[in-house]
Amino acid sequence: MATQFTRNFPVRFITTVILSALYSQTHAEEQSPEQVQVKQLDTIVVTGTRSLTRSKTESLQPIDVISAKELTQRTGSSELGTALSRIIPSINFPRSTVVDGTELVRPVQLKGLSPDQVLVLVNGKRRHTGAFLNLAGTIGRGSAPTDLNAIPISAISRIEVLREGASARYGSDAIAGVVNIILKSNPDHGEAGIRYGIFNKGDGEQKQSYVSGGSDLNGNGYAIFSGEWQDNQATNRAGLDKRDANSATYGQRTFRFGDPKSDEVKAAINTGYTFSDAAEIYGFSTYSHRNAQTASFYRLSNASNNIPSIYPKGYLPLIEGQLDDVSVVAGVRGEISNWYYDTSVSYGLNIYDVDTRTLNVDLFKDTGSTPRYFHNGKLKNEQTVVNIDLSREIPVGFFESPLSLAFGAQYLNQEYQIKAGDPASYYKSGSSGLSGFRKNDAGQWSRDSYAGYADLEADITEKLSASTAYRHEYYDDFGNTDNASLSLRYKLHPAVALRGTVSTGFRAPSLAQQYFAQTSSQLVNGQFAEAGTFPTSSKVAKLLGAEDLKAEKSKNYSVGLVFTPTDQLYVTLDAYQIDIDHRISLSSNIDASSSAVKAYLASQGITNANFTNIRYFNNASDTRTRGIDLVANYKWNNLPYGELTTSLAYNYNHNKVTHIDANPTILNTLGINLVRLDRREQYGLLAGSTPEHKLSLSNDYKIGDFSIFTNLTRYGSFKTYNNAGPEKDQKFSAKWLLDLALSYQLQNWNFTVGGDNVFDVYPKQDVYDINLPTGGSLPYSQFSPFGFNGAFYYGKVSYQW
Repeated sequence: MATQFTRNFPVRFITTVILSALYSQTHAEEQSPEQVQVKQLDTIVVTGTRSLTRSKTESLQPIDVISAKELTQRTGSSELGTALSRIIPSINFPRSTVVDGTELVRPVQLKGLSPDQVLVLVNGKRRHTGAFLNLAGTIGRGSAPTDLNAIPISAISRIEVLREGASARYGSDAIAGVVNIILKSNPDHGEAGIRYGIFNKGDGEQKQSYVSGGSDLNGNGYAIFSGEWQDNQATNRAGLDKRDANSATYGQRTFRFGDPKSDEVKAAINTGYTFSDAAEIYGFSTYSHRNAQTASFYRLSNASNNIPSIYPKGYLPLIEGQLDDVSVVAGVRGEISNWYYDTSVSYGLNIYDVDTRTLNVDLFKDTGSTPRYFHNGKLKNEQTVVNIDLSREIPVGFFESPLSLAFGAQYLNQEYQIKAGDPASYYKSGSSGLSGFRKNDAGQWSRDSYAGYADLEADITEKLSASTAYRHEYYDDFGNTDNASLSLRYKLHPAVALRGTVSTGFRAPSLAQQYFAQTSSQLVNGQFAEAGTFPTSSKVAKLLGAEDLKAEKSKNYSVGLVFTPTDQLYVTLDAYQIDIDHRISLSSNIDASSSAVKAYLASQGITNANFTNIRYFNNASDTRTRGIDLVANYKWNNLPYGELTTSLAYNYNHNKVTHIDANPTILNTLGINLVRLDRREQYGLLAGSTPEHKLSLSNDYKIGDFSIFTNLTRYGSFKTYNNAGPEKDQKFSAKWLLDLALSYQLQNWNFTVGGDNVFDVYPKQDVYDINLPTGGSLPYSQFSPFGFNGAFYYGKVSYQW
């Protein structure tokens, strides 16, 4: 009975809250339907529409608008991804660690889909993706997503999250939705502050300072600058290492399992100057430099990957990443003869430079010496975008509103580069823990795409609104793609509206997925292995059945209800389905140590394969995503004291793999017992390793100069899958986390103290970890949606003007 109650609790809880709100509204105001005043938000949304007058409540598609206050109030974290995941339940931001650098560029998920299936815009302009490719067995495996944490929160005015596929408007990557970050542009307000926080265990100390402000340009423009500096110390939740009783460190804590040590500088500038209605020049730029250190698996004193004469007690390989992220956008916009135009050029650059503190055991065996510090190479991703957009409103006699017509063109150039590391970093098996990029891995690749789009939107009648979009795009590496969308909104009542969207979408394979190559240590089926990742164009991959990658294709369907009975209450309920064909993912590991594979590769001239497993990217599966989003906001009026706003949000999301391609013929010929996608990938990474249910209930209560904020989040249960078989699968129970914050406003000063996860909740421990090669050192699942650091307490002081 308790289990059944737990499963049904979210539905019962949500139903009770909504019915209570509806009951209070029905009996508080006895008025006819004609007298009901529909809530109209001041914020005009710009994402998912080309109309200049569409408000949030009138949107034809589900969209969340998050203010700068919400981003800083709902969490003590300085990470943008963390803040978004606390506010929007359909966003997941896991905190993986000991995964070859993924913890340095944590991926953000929307609707449980791949992080690179979310398009990120800044001020409506396409942002570049990262250079780092996540190859570890964690959420986002195989993706090179946009680094959201490179954008300073202090620079943000608001964020619009379109929870709908939008490839017909914006092009590649918008299968799951769009995150549009709007930068501050008001020079009359500024803020400077400091923040300090520490975890309950006494580690993970965080220090941050920030400033944001600007000036008016003679009444015709603005220039806003924002800057942040932060220093984060590492956390460690590793257990005791009990792998080998004969090792020198048996029963000691040898691993580092938690958040990495990092320091970072971020800056942003947003400017605009209006000469006349016909011309405004604008530009904005962001910059981030991050140094971070994470760890690999501890090498025992008596292990074959240690050199006892150098490290008699064993050692912990360290990975040091330096990430630089730059974005620059410049443009001209204005209105001429009732036509609004916007022309712009965007440039984005992301660089991942990696070093390791470790050993090269093979180099020591062959030469008698080895460096202890290696430069492993550099990854570089660049993007240049040229946009020309035209729009106007055309009166149509029988339409309720003018027809909004928009069309335009886009040129996109992308470049990807791998630079080789020091020769010692890739000699034979390479630097232990993370091999360097070899000269054969290195190279530079680019591609161009050209796109044209058209967009129509109008209120056809007083009750019916419609929008449609079409986009044709040509990529010079895989060809053409055509995508379209149709959205309708029908007002059943001044307070009730139905909306729905049907669209197609696509995601072009990233250059990183097409050309990345590297060998690294991985935990595969409970054993350590040197895994070689090869581009589909390489000779090794081709010989083992790899094919050129093609674009992912999607079909999106959604239907929703909008309920706005008064200015106090706003409720939306949306259901969606996303079918994706040709999902891009890493293949299962092909055993390169088998005699059949070795002989086959040797017969083709490949004799220097220093790896245990081989893998490559492929379009091997189709998936289906189904879910529900509920959002409800209620402002309590006529309270005896103060002002209270309550927000409830809930997401149900279920992913499953609907089809897997057959194995390449050559693998069957070689007698390799291989499933194209292993259990972990098929049931876990592509489907079931994120919670299907997530609920958040927040309250913002203001009494005079005091503000009290609470946020209660329920993360539903989730399951991890093991390649060894279902007996090693694990289910992790649902958890409730409470965040609290208290603020006091003293004239221009604001003082805040708070805590995230104040009751120090941890996920259930991994019951199989003690039997794995980590010997109990990694006690928590990498898939925990809220991490495993425990309670975090913080204080903030800011001055506003």
